Amino acid sequence: MRIFPLYAPRLIAKHARIFRDGVVMVKHLGMLEFRNGRFVMPQRPLPKVRSAITELNEILTPAPGY
Repeated sequence: MRIFPLYAPRLIAKHARIFRDGVVMVKHLGMLEFRNGRFVMPQRPLPKVRSAITELNEILTPAPGY
């Protein structure tokens, strides 16, 4: 588990891409779980957590044509 003191989407996505499975702790967001290099949406996420996970998964998903 890695702790991020602030929300830095590219750095968090890079961590998930390298380690593939695990958990990160982000200040003001809480614990975010990732499996197979993608972040998993919790059952009932807060709106800011939902938008953060969506943004992180967009960074992790390669653009079409690559």
